[in-house]
Amino acid sequence: MTLSDKQIRHLRSLAHHLKPVVRVGQHGVHDTVLEELAQALDAHELIKVKIVADKAGRREIIDRLVAASGATLVQHIGQMAVFFRRNNKKPKIALPSK
Repeated sequence: MTLSDKQIRHLRSLAHHLKPVVRVGQHGVHDTVLEELAQALDAHELIKVKIVADKAGRREIIDRLVAASGATLVQHIGQMAVFFRRNNKKPKIALPSK
């Protein structure tokens, strides 16, 4: 899903007060992490993920999470990454027009 700058700014403002609901630890990305990510995205649409790894490892993990979940990376600062994936059955977040 391609988001406009206006939509990304809106999602970043919504995500500011969120707490991380998924954590990726020292063991990296496994099937259980991907399942947890998919469930969280279905339930909330916009989530924060805490990634405990070095800088290069975080980028690889983020790329893998995006590819596996079909989510869009909204923001990445330090160990926190914000992902968005629209729930087509029950949308929860109203995005501004492009």
